[in-house]
Amino acid sequence: MTVRSAWLLPTGQTREDTRAAPVGVMSPTGELTSRDGVIAGGQPLAATGAGPMQIQIGVGRAVVQGTAPQGAYPVAVTAPETITVPDGHAQHPRIDSVVLRVLDGLYDTSEQTTAIVDLIGGEASPTPTPPTVTGAVLRLWDIAVPAGASAGLGGLDWSRALTDRRRFTAAYGGIVPRGGATSDPGAYDGQYRDGPQGLERWNAAARSWVAVVPSVPWTQVTLASGYQHDGNAHGPVRYRRLTIGGVPHMQWRGGVGWTTSTLPGDGYILSAALPADLRPVRHVSLVAAAGGQPVNIDFQRGGLVRIIAAGSVRTWLSLINLSYPLDA
Repeated sequence: MTVRSAWLLPTGQTREDTRAAPVGVMSPTGELTSRDGVIAGGQPLAATGAGPMQIQIGVGRAVVQGTAPQGAYPVAVTAPETITVPDGHAQHPRIDSVVLRVLDGLYDTSEQTTAIVDLIGGEASPTPTPPTVTGAVLRLWDIAVPAGASAGLGGLDWSRALTDRRRFTAAYGGIVPRGGATSDPGAYDGQYRDGPQGLERWNAAARSWVAVVPSVPWTQVTLASGYQHDGNAHGPVRYRRLTIGGVPHMQWRGGVGWTTSTLPGDGYILSAALPADLRPVRHVSLVAAAGGQPVNIDFQRGGLVRIIAAGSVRTWLSLINLSYPLDA
C-alpha cells in the first residue's frame, strides 16, 4: 500500500503507517478543524507526464481535512502513483483535477477506509472550469484536456496542461509556505505566512494579511559641501536596504537643508557615491517636496544622488518614505 493514512483504519495500522504520516497539531482553521495542505520539503506530490494520457504523482505528505466531526487525516504517498486521463470530449475542452482523497465509511457512502490519489473529471464546455471538490479531498493539480485529445493523436502537452493547485500547511505556530490561493484568510490573529509581500501576519480585526517589515538599521550619509542634515526638522538623511515582496529595495528618510536660495554646488547631495551593492540597476528619478515645490531626486547607477529643481526652490528638501527597487 503506497498511499497511507494514520488513524483511519479501524484495525491494522502499522508502525510504518504512523511514522510515515504527518502526525501533529497543524495550523487551525477553526475550533476543531485544521488547514489542509501539502507538507513542504523537496517536491512533494509533484506531477509529471508518464505517457500521452497518463500522469504520475510523486511521493509526499499532506493533511486532508474532513468535516469538523471527522477531524484531519494525515496522509503519506510513499511511492509514485500513475493515473490515466480519459480522452477529450469531441467538441469542447474540459479541466480535470488530481486530488488526494480520504474514504472513510463511517462518514461517507464509500463503505471503504482508505486514502487514494484520484482524478475528478470536469465538465466539457467552451469555457471550462475546474470541477467542484467535496468531502475529505485535497486538490493537487488541474489538467487542461483539449477537445479530441487522445493517446492516438499524441496525447497531452504536459508542459502546458498542468496547473499547480497545491497549497501548503504547517504545524501550529509555524510559517505557512507559499502556494495555493493568496486570498485564503488566516485562522487566528498573529498567524504568519510566506505571501506575495514576503513574510505576512494575519490581522484578524482588519481581516487582511499585513506585510512584516524586518527591523533593518538606518545608515546616515555624509552630505556634500553646502548641504546640512535635518532640513525642515525631518531628521538626518539616511537610508537602509530591505527586502519587500522578495525584492531588494532602498528606502530613504530625512531632510536636506541649505543656507542659500539656490541649490549649492552642482546639486549632488552626497559627498561620495553609494557602495556598489546599494546602487540601482537603472537610473531612478523620484519626486520629492522642497518647501512645497516638486523636485526630482535622481538616484544614479553610479551611486550618486542629485537634486534637480523644477521651478523655485526654498531651503529644504524632504526625503521621507522615498524608496525604489534595486534590481528593477
